[in-house]
Amino acid sequence: MAHVVVIGAGIGGLPAAYEMKEALNDLGGKHEVTVVSSVDYFQFVPSNPWVAVGWRTKEDICFQVGPYLNKKGINFLSTGVKEIHAKENRLTLSNGQDLDYDYLIIATGPRLAFELVEGLGPHGGHTHSICHVDHAVTAWHAFETFCRNPGPIVVGAVQGASCFGPAYEFAMILDTELRRRKIRDKVPMTFVTAEPYIGHLGLGGVGDSRGMLESEMRQRHIKWHTSAKTLKVEDGKMQIELCNDKGEAIDQKTLEFKFSMMLPAFRGVPAVANTEGLCNPLGFTLANEHQQSPAYKNIYSAGVCVAIPPVEATPVPCGTPKTGYMIESMVTAAIHNIVHDIKGEAPEKVGSWNAICLADMGDTGAAFVAIPQIPPRNVQWMRKGKWVHTAKVMFEKYFMRKMKTGVSEPFYEKAFLKTLGIERLK
Repeated sequence: MAHVVVIGAGIGGLPAAYEMKEALNDLGGKHEVTVVSSVDYFQFVPSNPWVAVGWRTKEDICFQVGPYLNKKGINFLSTGVKEIHAKENRLTLSNGQDLDYDYLIIATGPRLAFELVEGLGPHGGHTHSICHVDHAVTAWHAFETFCRNPGPIVVGAVQGASCFGPAYEFAMILDTELRRRKIRDKVPMTFVTAEPYIGHLGLGGVGDSRGMLESEMRQRHIKWHTSAKTLKVEDGKMQIELCNDKGEAIDQKTLEFKFSMMLPAFRGVPAVANTEGLCNPLGFTLANEHQQSPAYKNIYSAGVCVAIPPVEATPVPCGTPKTGYMIESMVTAAIHNIVHDIKGEAPEKVGSWNAICLADMGDTGAAFVAIPQIPPRNVQWMRKGKWVHTAKVMFEKYFMRKMKTGVSEPFYEKAFLKTLGIERLK
């Protein structure tokens, strides 16, 4: 009997648990799957920008995972993990209890490293975040207060960030909501990013993402600063440093704001980052092409927690994003390779690291496809239109249902991919 433990109950963890349980059932025998998470609910993170302006509530994009996992015969513990004893195949949970495993799948997502910039973040800082649903709820309350006495807004992503799309989404969504409230004329907006140019996205650009996003921001009267380091944030003030192509400081600016959302850099969560031989210096898990740890052959990882090198050197450090499509392909590869190991076979499955992104812009949107994600690419394209907003709403409903049931519903998945033109591109 094999006991597979999954750490994390997010976009990577839940699919891993469902797929692993199904695969083990097919093998026969009394195999077991346990999910351990630091919270007892799933949150659909891509919808957080909508929560932050009141277009969604926390209840709309979250659900209790325990009943759904238990229905599938999967154990669930919301205790969190304090320590991984990789050499002993054992976890110490946050409640002090131990949990043994035969195979471990790490799908924790990241730690939000607000502390890397003084004054950053919602906990004792002066900026908001949309990386977690609770942060987005806090941002929404602050936004409602802001709208009663509007002023300048600063949105963006700091140095070392690896997820830039939500920053663009939130800037455009804010613009749309402010226009609906008829107060856009009272709100100067500035976009601050570590990217070398608008539309880089941590991917070296996708299609004409630069031209499209620059044009969109001009039309919306959003000014921007690229190759920018966020030095310090105080109440209503942000100090940034602008760099040239060599990464040398060429100017400093102080931006005033009444409301700000800045995406932080990511790091590995403590329990994972502190495990000897498991991670790189930033705490991201090291994994080979089979999603398997080079140091511990029975540990696999998938998602944002996995170490991926930057697409290219940039004047100000930019990380590489991990999109949902890529994460699920990592998960599937890991599941198949664990089954191979149980059978005494060598791992052979490899994830398809492709990027498929839907960026909502409030009253329009943009879809990006990069195959593979890291250039040079076989396929890359970008499309803009109101249909993207509709597609993202549809995907939200589809994915929430999938996370509850573990069923991918091929008909709807095929229809969704066909909407994006993925079937044709393949």
